[in-house]
Amino acid sequence: AELLSHHQVEIKQSFPKEGWVEEDPKEILQSVYECMERTCEKLTQLNIDISNIKAIGVTNQRETTLVWDKETGEPLYNAIVWLDLRTQSTVERLINKTPGRNKNHLKHKTGLPISTYFSAVKLRWLMDNVAEVHEAVVSHRAMFGTVDSWLIWCLTGGKSGGVHCTDVTNASRTMLFNIHTMDWDPELCKYFGIPMEILPRVRSSSEIYGLMVSLSGCLGDQSAALVGQMCFQDGQAKNTYGTGCFLLRNTGAKPVMSDHGLLTTVAYKLGRDKPACYALEGSVAIAGAVVRWLQDNLGIIGSSEELEKLAASVGTSYGCYFVPAFSGLYAPYWEPSARGIICGLTQFTNKNHVAFAALEAVCFQTREILDAMNQDSGIPLTQLQVDGGMTSNRLLMQLQADILCIPVVKPSMPETTALGAAMAAGAAEGVSVWSLSPEDLSEVTSEKFEPQINPEESEFRYARWKKAVQKSMNWETTEPVCETSIFSSVPLGFYIMGSMLMLIGARYIIGQCLVCTQCNICKCNIRTLNGSSTSNMCQ
Repeated sequence: AELLSHHQVEIKQSFPKEGWVEEDPKEILQSVYECMERTCEKLTQLNIDISNIKAIGVTNQRETTLVWDKETGEPLYNAIVWLDLRTQSTVERLINKTPGRNKNHLKHKTGLPISTYFSAVKLRWLMDNVAEVHEAVVSHRAMFGTVDSWLIWCLTGGKSGGVHCTDVTNASRTMLFNIHTMDWDPELCKYFGIPMEILPRVRSSSEIYGLMVSLSGCLGDQSAALVGQMCFQDGQAKNTYGTGCFLLRNTGAKPVMSDHGLLTTVAYKLGRDKPACYALEGSVAIAGAVVRWLQDNLGIIGSSEELEKLAASVGTSYGCYFVPAFSGLYAPYWEPSARGIICGLTQFTNKNHVAFAALEAVCFQTREILDAMNQDSGIPLTQLQVDGGMTSNRLLMQLQADILCIPVVKPSMPETTALGAAMAAGAAEGVSVWSLSPEDLSEVTSEKFEPQINPEESEFRYARWKKAVQKSMNWETTEPVCETSIFSSVPLGFYIMGSMLMLIGARYIIGQCLVCTQCNICKCNIRTLNGSSTSNMCQ
């Protein structure tokens, strides 16, 4: 595939409270319009006739959750982003209700653990806490969707007959979708208290949904990258380095349940009548986001390019380890109580070592999910295909090869996620500008990074990382801390009044309390411990 032209717009995220992450649905939509307009302008400048565009594909953040009013077309709240942690108390409550406090209670149907990551708990929060959402649900005006559903609905007419649908890859990230029946599950919807009427219709990843041109491809971002990397064979895998880090391995036509903390997800379904393919997935919450944190929160770098230069200047973390568990730990731990730590610091440690440790953290997290994937599949990967924005960092790619002890292969085509959506759109029945059959696919040019350190050193560094991870656990809980004093739960006013009354009562019991009629001052008969009286005193 050849990239002719592209345009991108960064979408702002807001953080109303600690752990909350939101995006403006209208800004998301406007960014799509802007990207389409600017790309068409650039194509025209290249003397390419835009009337030759045959189809459009959509790819998106999968778990990010929206609710809008189908009559007005207006969003009823900001999009709650996949990283958001506001539902942690809900998740803990649900897990506590399951037999044996088992976070995998729903995994046999969904392939997913009960986690803040997925859409069902975000939707439940919106219904419980946003009056406009609750009212719209009650009055049958609400529509729920992940970002793809919102975009497709708007692009195909919106309140004037827009198509309310999603594809199997996005649906499989909601905790409401049965990955065996390939449809919404009534029992799961009942479990979370979600009315099925607000859910979009589930369709394949490659078919015509509506006619702008032909809107005919829809894949969650990680599935789109899997398709873009042409991982169509059982056992092929790719790792995408974006805000987070996502390693997917194609497992073929049957879902494989993980025993080592991975997710089972729908990889793609490339046609209405085509079989679904599944994948094992390891999801890491914080990868590229750690670069932004070092830049915006600590101010030790001015750009991602500067991070690479700082890290390369020392070539080691000097024993410093960085666990960026800002949103807890995802695969393979699924531990929401974890929080970020930097440990192994000495007087010698400086910002260059922290920069190196931040890059290593991305690689170590990938190593953890690759190890789990190899254990689940029983067949170790011999090389790792990679994509995403962070792959432009050559030091990171070399570190990844060193820590995995296998080659890392980076394609020359950088936009594999967008490519995957385009491939699905172009292959849809009724569009059919190309075939995705393995025999029709061409070889992709790529760059390979070979391991350059011995396995013993890699294992030593990895063991230290695992030790650091354990230190990050059990930092946070939504459960109230129990105090030993019974007065900790008594309001201050009641406590003071109660204390005064007890003192007065004690004085009355010990002695006798008389009020002088002349000065209106209490004269208390004070007694000693053996009961004998002392002189009266004004109090």
